[in-house]
Amino acid sequence: MRSEEEVNAAVERYSDTIRRICMIYLKNYADTEDIFQTVFLKYILSEDAFENGEHEKAWFIRVTINACKDLLKNFFRSHFVSLERVMDMAQPPNMSSEYREVLKAVLSLPQKYRDVTYLHYYEEYTAPEISNILGKNVNTVYTLLTRSRQMLKERLGGDVGE
Repeated sequence: MRSEEEVNAAVERYSDTIRRICMIYLKNYADTEDIFQTVFLKYILSEDAFENGEHEKAWFIRVTINACKDLLKNFFRSHFVSLERVMDMAQPPNMSSEYREVLKAVLSLPQKYRDVTYLHYYEEYTAPEISNILGKNVNTVYTLLTRSRQMLKERLGGDVGE
């Protein structure tokens, strides 16, 4: 079990990243908070030793993605629609309209494109790093990024910067 100082430092470093990943996958604030707690509980109980900060960050991302996927596979989740989703309450009210439009376009991408786009543009990972995190070939990651940029360009109109 990890020390309180270690856990507090990890929460400080990775809380925003974990919440953003959860919102991309789940589009729901309540589920995001549940997964947030689950990920840090796993961290607290884990006795894994990390090689460096990047290894630790990759662990958090992988555990978060897996927890989100597990929640999405849940029988009740796949057969019922939450009130938050019906009322479109998943997006914060103070978000600018331009940012909301871009976020909506990214969230509308198929899952495989959404993952690489998020990791590349929001977490600033390189294609080889994304390859390691997602267990995909590096060239596949480059192809997915190229295709996702094209899809976003078509949806948003105009140029999509790198």
